[in-house]
Amino acid sequence: MKEIELAKEHFGRLIEEQFARIENMKKENEFVDYESLDSIVIGIVGGDGIGPFITGEAQKVLEFLLKDQVQENKVRFKVIDGLTIENRAAQKAAIPVDVLEELKQCHVILKGPTTTPRAGDKWPNIESANVAMRKELDLFANVRPVKVPEQGIDWTFYRENTEGAYTLGSKGIHVNDDLAIDFTVTTQEGSHRIIKAAFEYAKKAGKTKVTAVTKANVIKTTDGKFLAIAKEIAKDYPGIELDDWYIDIMTAKLIDPKRRRDFQVMVLPNLYGDILTDEAAEFQGGVGTAGSANIGKRYSMFEAIHGSAPRMVEEGRGEYADPSSIMRASIMLLEHIGFIDEAKKLQMALDICGLYETKVSITGRKDGATGAEYAQYVMDTVQDEHLEEVWKSYQK
Repeated sequence: MKEIELAKEHFGRLIEEQFARIENMKKENEFVDYESLDSIVIGIVGGDGIGPFITGEAQKVLEFLLKDQVQENKVRFKVIDGLTIENRAAQKAAIPVDVLEELKQCHVILKGPTTTPRAGDKWPNIESANVAMRKELDLFANVRPVKVPEQGIDWTFYRENTEGAYTLGSKGIHVNDDLAIDFTVTTQEGSHRIIKAAFEYAKKAGKTKVTAVTKANVIKTTDGKFLAIAKEIAKDYPGIELDDWYIDIMTAKLIDPKRRRDFQVMVLPNLYGDILTDEAAEFQGGVGTAGSANIGKRYSMFEAIHGSAPRMVEEGRGEYADPSSIMRASIMLLEHIGFIDEAKKLQMALDICGLYETKVSITGRKDGATGAEYAQYVMDTVQDEHLEEVWKSYQK
């Protein structure tokens, strides 16, 4: 059949692409040493919908916290336009070439949400900008912390970012009207580096357990490979226990008050990580309050984990969008480039403003505060000379 031959050719090209990617992974350099840089460039990418509103407020807060470094030119901000659905659709590219070049001029990127076309909508079938950025900049580790001390929750998720079910998401085969096939990709190099990163984090953070989450009992080839690599790497970390759970039961155990306290660091293939981290975010107020880090050796990107909420903008409510999630991502950005004290101040201020004191409330509508008013509240709180004392008073 002609359809089978075309499918074989398509599949062959995909395998060639993956072999090339594997060779590139083998040539990787070490992680960037930010202390050795004369100037760190922070890219600000607004994205779609409410993205420009919330990233603008987060940029204000970052510039406030790093004002001395900015004045000394040790930190520079670079605003990058063009990663909008309109521009991407017009150029029929997940990331237009000129935008990608601008991204590569940065060391770290703070990114607002972007719209991904869905089947049947008005946009062409272009790949997710997030997925494309992770691949183009090789941001292999998606790191999401979730902490709710009063519930005994202190989780850190290491989600593989460049493989799994998403990496070929727009390259499946529509064989004919009766058959469509998508693919899951697992490589030795890709799995090894994400699992190794999870164990290294556990070691540095004094954690005693890493949990691998798969569905290796059913998806035996790719998930089985991921789990086998985890077991092999675990042998190099005698002080850290490896346990493994299947994704379906894991979603249940996260809401089990007795069991969930046992989890510390979790490492997962791409799709499972996407699902589980959104569930986990609900414990600390929902995806609108959670940030996310996407780490590579040369570049790193930090983002809110909620969507672009185009309806809010269409209804004239963009300025009322909650910037908490992108500000939480900013904490991780600051930590990543070495500004630990500034990150701690921002984390305490966001806890006070969003969880405890809540003098300024964001509702997403005119009956609540604007993002700008909330950002000012955060900056005022950061400046409080009793910040840590106030924060600690809420921990009792």
